[in-house]
Amino acid sequence: MRIIGGKYKRKVLRTPGNLPVRPTTDLAKEALFNVLNNHVDFEGLRVLDLFAGTGNISLEFASRGAVGLVAVEKNPRCVDFIKRMARELEFNDMLVIRGDAIGFLEKARLSFDLVFADPPYDFDRIRDIPDLVFELGLLEDEGWLVLEHGPATSFSEHPRLVEKRKYGRVHFSFFR
Repeated sequence: MRIIGGKYKRKVLRTPGNLPVRPTTDLAKEALFNVLNNHVDFEGLRVLDLFAGTGNISLEFASRGAVGLVAVEKNPRCVDFIKRMARELEFNDMLVIRGDAIGFLEKARLSFDLVFADPPYDFDRIRDIPDLVFELGLLEDEGWLVLEHGPATSFSEHPRLVEKRKYGRVHFSFFR
């Protein structure tokens, strides 16, 4: 796993082998950030990363200049790894929260320019995430929600879906 762009471009992130995660592949992450590059200015972007796992996506956003970045992950080993990497890379503006992503959404009183969610592909509430993000006002007016999911999940009928991308078994749905 590596950081693809920004200040720490090409930085290899060596994750402990015992983390119960499915990190976004470098190929899919690079494609995702190429798409986002056409829609957002990363410098100063306020980002919420739900189901942060290894922090791969959070660290990529931070490397590209995102601020006010919040990463939510319930696994304590993953949280420790994200915090360690944020300290090592001096991402002092990154807040790492150990907790349930849906619980965080339901209690959050902040708004973001971009929300990224990468729940387990078999997560039973995956279809609730877009509605929760929009109903709870977690996005700024021109904000984006990006949801990573597997091939068995489709948001084609969702009224806020604006784009879908597929990279192997990794699917990204973009909402506004």
